[in-house]
Amino acid sequence: MPVSLSGRHFLRLLDFSTEEIEYLLKLSKNFKDMKRAGVPHRYLEGKNIVLLFQKTSTRTRCAFEVGAMDLGMGVTYLDPNSSQMGKKESIEDTARVLGRFYDGIEFRGFAQTDVEELAANAGVPVWNGLTTEWHPTQMLADVLTMQENFNYDLKGRTVVFMADAANNVARSMMVVCAKLGMNFVACAPETNWPEAELVEECRAIAAEHGATVKLTADVKEGCTNADVIYADVWVSMGEPDEVWGERIKNLEPYRVTKEVMGYAKQDAIFLHCLPSFHDTNTTIGAQKAEQFGITEMEVADDVFESKQSKVFDEAENRMHTIKAVMYATLS
Repeated sequence: MPVSLSGRHFLRLLDFSTEEIEYLLKLSKNFKDMKRAGVPHRYLEGKNIVLLFQKTSTRTRCAFEVGAMDLGMGVTYLDPNSSQMGKKESIEDTARVLGRFYDGIEFRGFAQTDVEELAANAGVPVWNGLTTEWHPTQMLADVLTMQENFNYDLKGRTVVFMADAANNVARSMMVVCAKLGMNFVACAPETNWPEAELVEECRAIAAEHGATVKLTADVKEGCTNADVIYADVWVSMGEPDEVWGERIKNLEPYRVTKEVMGYAKQDAIFLHCLPSFHDTNTTIGAQKAEQFGITEMEVADDVFESKQSKVFDEAENRMHTIKAVMYATLS
């Protein structure tokens, strides 16, 4: 039976079957091939979408805007100061208004309950561009990047998430690995492991697909024979400055270095959803270097700039996979 996602929301990958995720990945590859070949694909001409951002972003905004325009759609971007959502107007009322103007709504913000409330009231597809709990569009880009590097054969591969394995990206990666039959390893201090209930749910899903979910605080044990080493920033947007000192102290042993990559397989790749503090060429990077005496955080610069690093392929793939999500749900 052919897969159809028409009219569906895209809020978290737990809501999608393995077949549906694989369909979105194939669609992503097709859109990438067309984009690179210069083949027009304005399949959604005449439709319009709105992007609601509580949290600013480079890749998410650009991926949605360029992807939508490639599909022939109009785009409205609303930053945190450009709408009354949550201030003078409830999320429910905002959803009911925007659902009458637009064919689809993207939300990037904090609480998962916010994007779920939008979806419950909008009457049009709603897409999760990131919440504190989940980051599903990032996962499709990550998996497409893995497919491209491993000849589209991911079954039984091992993905290691380093340092803060309790964050939204790690949680989402654990889910997509389980759904696609990849082994997932959370390599982090116990205080940064994902919650037990989600781990058990993912272990049950993984077992159905011949894969495993493992938690370890030992870097060598966690990374040995890995196919993918994944890192993310240690402090997420919106978290208070007071957490930096403790995070750096706890997570510094989990920095991805050449030694860490050496534990992995010879053809292993490094992924990072970006932005990354791999040097001091940012305002925050320079501040933390002066404050804590570190010039690199979650990944060493020589790993970030190495041939094993596929972070910019991954960033580009956000556009192709987001395009697939929009097309599949609006067609």
